[in-house]
Amino acid sequence: MPGIHITDIEAAINFWRSRAPSPDGVGLSAPLRALAEVYALLVYFRESEADEATMPAAAREAWLAWYQTTPDTPCIAICSTSQGDAECKGCGRTFDEVQRWTEMGPAAKRTVWRRITLQGNSWRFNRYAERAPDVRGGPA
Repeated sequence: MPGIHITDIEAAINFWRSRAPSPDGVGLSAPLRALAEVYALLVYFRESEADEATMPAAAREAWLAWYQTTPDTPCIAICSTSQGDAECKGCGRTFDEVQRWTEMGPAAKRTVWRRITLQGNSWRFNRYAERAPDVRGGPA
């Protein structure tokens, strides 16, 4: 099962910090506490991914609330896999990822998003960047 990368946990924490700020500057909302615990454990054990299957329910729900604010697909409507390319020039996904996208869960989709964002060589990140919503934590 795919893991949830620490950068996605950070993005979810920032989402909840803006959505439910501390009224006194000290206390954290329940979603923030749940995500902060996961984040702290990742840092403590020097891990880069949390296991989606064993993540505490409250943290997973908070992460999913953030996930719902991100673009679902990296597609920019220029699909070269339909032309026979193994990797799409438009979005950077492999043929298999394009075909299985609707079957993939949130963590698997974010794993793909992370890879194509780090590579940054598909047209969604350069030639046609204006077509692409922000992938770091919410709509553009």
